[in-house]
Amino acid sequence: MRMWLCPRTRVPVGASALAVLVLCWIYIYPVYRPAGHQEMVREVLDFGSGWRRNRTALDSIRKQLDDCCDPVRLFSVTKQNTPLGENMWFDGEFLYSLTIDNAVYNLFPQDTPFKHPLKKCSVVGNGGILKNSRCGEQIDRADFVIRCNLPPLSREYTEDVGSKTQLVTVNPSIIDKRFQNLLWSRRSFVESIKAYKQSSIYMPAFSTKRGTEPSLRVYYTLADFGTNQTVLFANPNFLRNVGKFWKNKGVHSKRLSTGLFMVSAALSLCEEVTIYGFWPFQMDLNGKSISHHYYDNTLPVTGIHAMPEEFIQLWFLHKSGVLKMQLAQCTEEASPQKSQ
Repeated sequence: MRMWLCPRTRVPVGASALAVLVLCWIYIYPVYRPAGHQEMVREVLDFGSGWRRNRTALDSIRKQLDDCCDPVRLFSVTKQNTPLGENMWFDGEFLYSLTIDNAVYNLFPQDTPFKHPLKKCSVVGNGGILKNSRCGEQIDRADFVIRCNLPPLSREYTEDVGSKTQLVTVNPSIIDKRFQNLLWSRRSFVESIKAYKQSSIYMPAFSTKRGTEPSLRVYYTLADFGTNQTVLFANPNFLRNVGKFWKNKGVHSKRLSTGLFMVSAALSLCEEVTIYGFWPFQMDLNGKSISHHYYDNTLPVTGIHAMPEEFIQLWFLHKSGVLKMQLAQCTEEASPQKSQ
């Protein structure tokens, strides 16, 4: 079918009209631009160190998360929240689901293994701002420590990031890239996981089709080798609802980062939350260049996460006294924080 063209242009009429509509929309509703590095440094330095925990604000955000996402009940898949025969819809692929048969159902714990509420929690991101932070002891003083995506905890890093771990997340892509989907590298995977001792391994097994098999292989591998870890599968209903929650607050991305998922859970599961390594910029507060991670400078795939937007939301929670964000070097003794 022939397309009508505008005078002086090769662009189809329909495309031109769409472009005009988009420009009008941008004029009326300007595109939100996240704060840049320099703006955030000024904001952080101006705020200073006068942070105080605000119980009222924490109760408010916790109620919002409980109402939308029910982290206490839905954080992981259990026999209590996912009955045999349920058709479970994946959160990362709209048209794909899995019927829970006996083989899969038997992998689920009866109920969540965590005693609620947890007391003091550390959620540890992997940002380069942790390098030379000397935050290891402070992180490990928490009652419950959450880490993201199998970060290295060898001696060269423990002074900055600690070693204590109660829960560590594993993205199925890590199993593919580092351990060949456990088809040939089962023993090396088991050896690497020893650093996390008796922690829970948390995996989004039911987010995408490609992630299910690697996640189940992790479960079977650790069972075959008789390790001390427990494998928990993220509940796709929890992940989906948390994504909607933050989208409504201004985080526009294809998918939230693992870190923001974990902070969201911690705000409901823990009485006090301190986060470390959440700084998505290439320079620290002193203007010094830093690596993307505390252990390497591998950059993320673009177009998936909106890290500056996530940071702004977390920084707002810090300013509001909901959680504490540690960005500066840690002192020898972390002084107790007052509450409002």
